[in-house]
Amino acid sequence: FRLGCAYYCKFAAVKSHNYPNDYHFLQTSTAMKKLMMLLLACCMMMPAAFAQNSKAMQKALQKEYKTKMKEFKKEGWKLFGSSRSLDVALLSHYEKLGREGEDNYEIVGTSSQFKSKNVGHQRALNNAATIYAQQAGRKVKGRIVSDLAGYYDDAKAEFDNFYAAYESLVEKEINGELQESFSIIRENGNGTYEMQTFFIISESAATRARVRAYENAAKESAAAQKYAKQVSDFVNEGFNPSAID
Repeated sequence: FRLGCAYYCKFAAVKSHNYPNDYHFLQTSTAMKKLMMLLLACCMMMPAAFAQNSKAMQKALQKEYKTKMKEFKKEGWKLFGSSRSLDVALLSHYEKLGREGEDNYEIVGTSSQFKSKNVGHQRALNNAATIYAQQAGRKVKGRIVSDLAGYYDDAKAEFDNFYAAYESLVEKEINGELQESFSIIRENGNGTYEMQTFFIISESAATRARVRAYENAAKESAAAQKYAKQVSDFVNEGFNPSAID
């Protein structure tokens, strides 16, 4: 594609400067004409393809929105800490998740059996950070065990210490990257409440948090330092937290 564009630019430049030899070559080149026609066709088709994908995404999100709203209403959930309606909050949440060109993911933190709503809200944030940190730790551990199998057994204790430090630091670092979208709350009937808080995290921000955590955890781990390149690559691998159990 870039080669075709380069030839096309040369064609335009040659034509505008009226260079007979090069212009004749480009004008009579059957291959060049076919390539240019293909490029033009691709340019015409791309907007339609993007529009089709966008339409399909919007349709899927609309279906998910309706299902989620039915679930919330049936289970007695209400919006917490906002003057907006739950409908609008959920629509806005899905709009953020579906933004084209952005790598946003959803993380849900939960809290239960609390009386102070502020306390419950903080617990939900902490829970979301803990969930993400545990997923990040499991992913790195899985990659180390599978890809460094020949060395893992000899340094298992060292790596175990690294995992624990890494998870703890990821939890701390990711806390500042989580963007709260909305929270829902319901009464348990005994004076206590339950809460779910929906967060959005971009993979680029999450990667920066994981890298910071890894750099600090590796300082105390001889094994992580010895295999720094491999472990760093594992840490930088992105993942969708909402798609991991």
